[in-house]
Amino acid sequence: MNTSIFYLTIITFLTFSLGQAQIKLNDNELNRLKTAVLENANKTETILSDFTQKKHLSIMEHAIVSEGKLAFQAPNFVKWEYTQPYKNIAIFKDDKLYVNDNGKKNILNLSSNKLFRSLNSLIVNSIKGDMFDDTQFEISYFKNDDGFLVKFIPKDKRLKRFVAQFQLQFSKATTHVESVKLIEPNEDYTLIIFNNRQINATIPKNTFNH
Repeated sequence: MNTSIFYLTIITFLTFSLGQAQIKLNDNELNRLKTAVLENANKTETILSDFTQKKHLSIMEHAIVSEGKLAFQAPNFVKWEYTQPYKNIAIFKDDKLYVNDNGKKNILNLSSNKLFRSLNSLIVNSIKGDMFDDTQFEISYFKNDDGFLVKFIPKDKRLKRFVAQFQLQFSKATTHVESVKLIEPNEDYTLIIFNNRQINATIPKNTFNH
């Protein structure tokens, strides 16, 4: 798999918050949010979730909508299984990305490139919600009707060529990540909304086979 295909894969797999009033968190609210999110992340061993992905392109009138299932197992096993409208699978495992595109398989070694490793960490940590690293991102925190919205702008110039900003929407009730919005430099964006989430459910051993 070449570099451009990898970036396209990452952008396809990443992703929102609805257009609501956003109020910046004060210091006490920010600290409470960060504490709750990090506690959740530390207690999370597995995640099973359905998801809906919406890819918004400026050249298209309507979003490209896909559906699928996510499986996560600590520390860094992730499986994205797209079920509608096409069947595709991507598995992040042992510093490698395994892609099965309708029977056509590719493998990419993530450990051979620092940027690839950073993108992989971004994926894993965005799923868990554990991304409060202000050495890598400019971070701003807000509250809205649905909970909390956190916006991240990468500091790495190479990463900014592919990701202008991404946003995590956290549930007001559970402080789990409900959706992720990835905004590209040309302002196209990908939105993934999670639903039917199960935390620390048993995952079959063969889930991450490839």
